[in-house]
Amino acid sequence: MSDLLQSTLEHLKALVSFDTRNPPRAITTGGIFDYLRAHLPGFDITVTDHGAGAVSLHAVRGRPKLLFNVHLDTVPDSPAWTASPHMLRVTEDRAIGLGACDIKGAAAALLAVANASDGDMALLFTTDEEANDPRCIAGFLADKPAYDAVIVAEPTKGEAVLAHRGIQSVLMRFAGHAGHASGEQKPSDSALHQAVRWGDAALDFVAAQAHERFGGLTGLRFNIGRIEGGIKANMIAPSAEVRFGMRPLPTMHPDSLLERFRTLTEPMPAEFAETFRGPSLPAGDTAAAEARRLAARDLADELEIPVGNAVDFWTEASLFSAAGYTAFVYGPGDIAQAHTADEWVALEQLQHYAEVIFRLIEKCGHGRPLFDSGVHG
Repeated sequence: MSDLLQSTLEHLKALVSFDTRNPPRAITTGGIFDYLRAHLPGFDITVTDHGAGAVSLHAVRGRPKLLFNVHLDTVPDSPAWTASPHMLRVTEDRAIGLGACDIKGAAAALLAVANASDGDMALLFTTDEEANDPRCIAGFLADKPAYDAVIVAEPTKGEAVLAHRGIQSVLMRFAGHAGHASGEQKPSDSALHQAVRWGDAALDFVAAQAHERFGGLTGLRFNIGRIEGGIKANMIAPSAEVRFGMRPLPTMHPDSLLERFRTLTEPMPAEFAETFRGPSLPAGDTAAAEARRLAARDLADELEIPVGNAVDFWTEASLFSAAGYTAFVYGPGDIAQAHTADEWVALEQLQHYAEVIFRLIEKCGHGRPLFDSGVHG
């Protein structure tokens, strides 16, 4: 085991021991952030409390042009865990613990590199990626810090991901009229019937988008996650609630999609509200998105990081892209292990990621330019 991997595992053991589940996101400026402060030598550190358990730490040493971003919050653990999720277990080939894959393993490797090198380096740790109340990145971007590019850590199996879908979540409510179910009904009488008709139309609309494509991604991902309403079988439902989510391609306009879903059927929903939106990566219309994708590809090539396929899951790299930075996603681990019981990351992946980050800091540190090709965000 290399010294860099040993150091990464020591940090990962500590990071996993801190409860940063989101929800409930009971995270303060102490705890895990006290640990980060103590293990970032020579860095200027700013910790910001954005409220509701959303805390960020921005650490800068020297004059770096590249920012590494990683979130520290995790999903809640499930009863299927076979041991304590907050106690790291290390086997011959993997590290097991809540957040080890998504994505405290990368955070631990960044700490290990920060201590193994004295090169210029910038880090942004956040705690609000895993729930629909993001605050940290928005707060950070308000000041638009001067970086040429941002690499966001998520499990990508050691490949640079240049494109992924956006994400939108919606809450709808339908209104009907309570009554006895024995009589003939008009289309607007039952709120549940309205919801079911809407769902049928929505699935047909989604199927019609199958030909749309961008960067290896095709179609519109869509899911009706919850339908609730009504009282009993012989009563007309006076109200119904539907929650659905969709993951559009970079070239699909979010507002146009919302309007299309809102107006699919008559009567239209009594209430229709978007509860979360994350842009696609790269951000922008077709031309802008393609230009940003090519800039990210050039950066990955310059840094000698292999480029992988586009992915369906969402990341906060899209927020940096929308703000004008060149951005891509890169980290250890496989998304298939994220959010699972006994979540794990391969030791080989952790070591490779740490070694690559160390090489980048040595290459780009001490005032050396990040880009040879003149690409900037």
